[in-house]
Amino acid sequence: MVDQEQDNENPKPDTENSKLDTGNRKLIASRGVPSSESIYLPPHYSEELRSFQDASENPTRNLWSVEEVANFVFSKKYQSTYHDVAVGFMKLLAEKTSLDGADLSRFVSENSISKATFYNRVLPRLRRVGMIKIERDTIIAAESKRKFRPMRISLSKTFGNYLMKIGDSWLAIVDDARSRKKQTQL
Repeated sequence: MVDQEQDNENPKPDTENSKLDTGNRKLIASRGVPSSESIYLPPHYSEELRSFQDASENPTRNLWSVEEVANFVFSKKYQSTYHDVAVGFMKLLAEKTSLDGADLSRFVSENSISKATFYNRVLPRLRRVGMIKIERDTIIAAESKRKFRPMRISLSKTFGNYLMKIGDSWLAIVDDARSRKKQTQL
């Protein structure tokens, strides 16, 4: 009888929904970070990366190209098709700074890209990581009173700001730890 009570108090995860009932909260069993919510960070000493710091850990002044930055979102090594599509799209967007639905359609057809790949994989991830901004305007046609919501895509600084915040925070943590260590040694 005790075993049955323990089973009722600590239910096993439902394999179909993989959720545990813990009172008011629902927990999802961890299976790692979903690929749609992750970025690719190769080892800092990898040959995939051009040098970004000197021997004293000071940043170098060289900048990475669109291909190199896109590699963090769509790894050329593991997602070469997505990487190539994203790089082509980002180059076009950098050239024009803003694209509408007709421009997107032209890009997809001229480059023989699968619509599913572009609209379901590449575009949503570029938006999620903050490399692009998607805005929609609501237009109501006077004669038919139908609503149209044309899409406008532009470059966004959010990706850079996000990573700079992480980087600056880490540098502050390291500097603080090193300065505390120096003070205790005095």
